[in-house]
Amino acid sequence: MQTLKKIAVVGSGLVGSLLAIYLRKAGHTVHIYDRSPDIRQIQFSGRSINLAMSNRGWKALDGVGIGDAVREIAIPMDKRAIHLVDKLNFQNYGQEGESIYSISRGILNRKMIDLAEEAGAEFFFEQKIWDVTLADATLHIGETERGAWEDKKYDMVFGADGAFSRIRHRMQRQSMFNYSQEFLNIGYKELNIPANPDGSHKLDKNSFHIWPRGEYMLIALPNLDGSFTCTLFMPFEGENSFDLLRERKDVVSFFETNFPDSIEVIPELAEDFFKNPTSTLVTMKCFPWTYGDKVALIGDACHAIVPFYGQGMNAGFEDISILYEMMEKYGEDWEMVFSEYEKSRKPNADAIAELSYRNFLEMSSKTADDKFLLQKKIEKVFSDRHPDKWIPLYSRVTFSDRPYSEALAIGDFQNEIMQKVLLTKDIEQIWDSKEVENKILELLG
Repeated sequence: MQTLKKIAVVGSGLVGSLLAIYLRKAGHTVHIYDRSPDIRQIQFSGRSINLAMSNRGWKALDGVGIGDAVREIAIPMDKRAIHLVDKLNFQNYGQEGESIYSISRGILNRKMIDLAEEAGAEFFFEQKIWDVTLADATLHIGETERGAWEDKKYDMVFGADGAFSRIRHRMQRQSMFNYSQEFLNIGYKELNIPANPDGSHKLDKNSFHIWPRGEYMLIALPNLDGSFTCTLFMPFEGENSFDLLRERKDVVSFFETNFPDSIEVIPELAEDFFKNPTSTLVTMKCFPWTYGDKVALIGDACHAIVPFYGQGMNAGFEDISILYEMMEKYGEDWEMVFSEYEKSRKPNADAIAELSYRNFLEMSSKTADDKFLLQKKIEKVFSDRHPDKWIPLYSRVTFSDRPYSEALAIGDFQNEIMQKVLLTKDIEQIWDSKEVENKILELLG
């Protein structure tokens, strides 16, 4: 049991809301501040990528008994539907019964705020936090950065305010604080596939749909109302880029040529394209994540990643699971809680950042490559026969809660083995043979 504290959480997004529920579970007073209006009162659209909830996220939600409430707004996806220019392939994600779950970010965020309020957290919207005094956990709030500020003193402050965190901004101005951010030269734009007139889905609703085209791709994830949230990822400049799609006819022509089977299901293509902003993708790393026993960063505020593994939210939720483990282990010693939390999470945050970047290459190029698809088939057959010896990388990341750093290391080792196996003579004909099975066993040692 800990002495009860008065704690401020900056950021009312998914991670901030779930953190508030955990802190309330431990009995603390929790105030959540956000500079934006209450998302429950406004229309949320235009720059979203649907979320893919997987094991790590569900574990954190179930840890405070709210998993089932969230499952009500989630749609299971047990496979990829790979839309090539001339055919459609399906690729199962994991073992029988294993799925990732599509959830609308706006719907989930509203639900999480409701659940945090039910747990006793208090929200303060349209409150601009400009600075924090690290030594005594005092927030400085005001209408403008240069105007009058009001001071709000807390026992502790958590920065859950995203990739461009104001709390981290203050921590960056200390000596020995390491920080880096790297933008991809690829942006994204939200599009929409509406439901059929009867409310049903126009595409298979239990698939993660992907149109892989090398340096660019389109994805679509299902929503409860029969629609799909689509996201176009492509370079800002150069051949096949946003820069070249300046007029309605350019957009329509591009989609007709490159995504021909998407044209009939995206009726408002040009309208959505020019209405919705083109957004950026950033990887952000920093360390340390904490200051004494007073301030801690969590989620995107300390490890923003690109979305290509569907693990941003899951990794942020797992931060909370680990933090709560440390709270139970170290009790009153918050300095130790914070120190062990950041020590445990930093290598795993770096590992999922690397895996997420690599997965763009897999999704945009390799899913259209016959050699890669053959590799996945061989891995699937081998792991079905030897589940104790081989868990595919995707399953290690998505359907397990083992450390991301472990998944990265073992995944690299397994890929080295598979590259040797793929050099086997006539591998396309003998891929499902005893010879190939024995070769993998031998290379595993």
